[in-house]
Amino acid sequence: MTQIVDATSESKRGRRSDGPLLEVRDLSVTFTRRGEQPFTAVDGVSFDVSPGQTVGLVGESGCGKSVTSLAIMGLLPHRGNRIEGEVLFEGTDLLKLGDREMNDRRGREVGMIFQDPLSSLNPVIPLGVQVAEVLERHKGMSRKSALVVGQEMIEKVGIPDPTRRLKDYPHQLSGGMRQRVLIAIALACEPRLLIADEPTTALDVTIQAQILALLSELVEGSGTALIMITHDLGVVAGLCDEVNVLYGGRIVERAERHALFARPHHPYTNGLLASIPSLESARGDRLTPIPGSVADNLPWTGSCAFAPRCFNAIPICRQTTPELVEDRGRSLRCHNPVGMDE
Repeated sequence: MTQIVDATSESKRGRRSDGPLLEVRDLSVTFTRRGEQPFTAVDGVSFDVSPGQTVGLVGESGCGKSVTSLAIMGLLPHRGNRIEGEVLFEGTDLLKLGDREMNDRRGREVGMIFQDPLSSLNPVIPLGVQVAEVLERHKGMSRKSALVVGQEMIEKVGIPDPTRRLKDYPHQLSGGMRQRVLIAIALACEPRLLIADEPTTALDVTIQAQILALLSELVEGSGTALIMITHDLGVVAGLCDEVNVLYGGRIVERAERHALFARPHHPYTNGLLASIPSLESARGDRLTPIPGSVADNLPWTGSCAFAPRCFNAIPICRQTTPELVEDRGRSLRCHNPVGMDE
């Protein structure tokens, strides 16, 4: 069970500007393959991220979270998919930039921490060189100067004996240390937007808490905008300001994190929260998992995709597509929500 660390603070809130840094508008990603039906992995997703704000994208594996991040970063393959919508970074649509322009922004203005540090780091290149090459590419530093800054970054993310670690290879570090190296690389050029794709997956709870505290300190200290992608609601509770719950490639609920945890309105959100182990549960109490899997979907075109798994489904859920309705700072896509009369 993930340890929940409350990472928000008044100083962090004070760093936010009036307008969003990133505006995602009706983003859709459809994968196409010859001889097969097109598959829409992301279907009309919209959200904003402001400087100093942490926005969560939450849902089970297969809900479209990672594909959304790869589309924002311009890392999806050019062939075999169709990307529609807008990804506005300070008014510039990243989806319309060429490879050279996007390469200049990626790492310098927009950074990403990938899910698996062992496969994300080059196994045959020392860690110091991997941190330094980002600074050489985007800041024009010499190798010598970049290694000095790289050592400072390694130390900043809490890795002991940074001088020695710069000469190490990825296999010589633990999972938690490799993740810290990825964070150091992502933050080396001080990007204004950071995307963290499940950065605590496969780490023990102590290391998870350390990584979350580190991300919180870095965002708070620099005013960086952070998109946290996770299926772990414990991470959301401790780090995120606003939460977007995804299912079947669409946002089904959006709310400020305290409001979401206090009164979830979508049955899917309610099910995710109900499946979390609680220290207050009596010995022998069983968890309440969501039945079925994300493969048990109906098409959004004429129904609610979650209806086959929903305990609160009514006939209209299988007949009409629910719209995302906004009300008093909260968005909900559901015909028969829960907790509305409390």
